[in-house]
Amino acid sequence: MNMKTRSSLVLLALCCAAAGAAQAADAQAILKDNGCMSCHAKDEKIVGPSFLVLADKYRNDKDAVATLMQSIQNGVKGKWGRIPMPAHRNMSQDDLKVVATHILASKP
Repeated sequence: MNMKTRSSLVLLALCCAAAGAAQAADAQAILKDNGCMSCHAKDEKIVGPSFLVLADKYRNDKDAVATLMQSIQNGVKGKWGRIPMPAHRNMSQDDLKVVATHILASKP
């Protein structure tokens, strides 16, 4: 591999890392702004399941992003216990997708 190719690959990797960090920051802001962190945390149950538990449950589900987006938007009752999750109907489809993707990417 020549030096120009190697430099291009390093630059591409840095850009991808920066984009990933920006998306994670966006997701955290959306989660906070919509009150999600009052009931959920990355690695522990508060009222609802942790993001790690959600990611694990949907790990092999090809429709996981869409399923989670729908659950966030419409709310959930009886799926994770007796306390229902309220609907978040005012969240945009873009925000729902960013949050769902972020939650599903959770790792210990």
